[in-house]
Amino acid sequence: MSDLSQPIVISDARTLGLAIRARRKRDGLTLVETAGLINVGIRFLSELENGKPTVRLDKVLKVVAALGLRLQVVPTTRIEQTWER
Repeated sequence: MSDLSQPIVISDARTLGLAIRARRKRDGLTLVETAGLINVGIRFLSELENGKPTVRLDKVLKVVAALGLRLQVVPTTRIEQTWER
C-alpha cells in the first residue's frame, strides 16, 4: 500500500494502520520522528500502524490530519450492504 494517490476503503484497523504507515514512510519520517512531531506516543503510533483496533479515535484523527490525510464517511450502495451481511 505505497500509493495513496487514490482513495482506499478502510474496512478495518489493519488497513488504516497500513495507510498511515505508507504515508509516514512516503514522507521519509521514522516512527520516532512522526510521534514527536504530532505529539503522540511512540507506542500509540506503533500500535495504530500495526492495526490495534482499540486505539483512541481522537488521537487517530490527530495523526491522520497531521500526515495530510482525511477520513471520509460515505454511504455504501445497496449491493455492498447486501454482501457485507
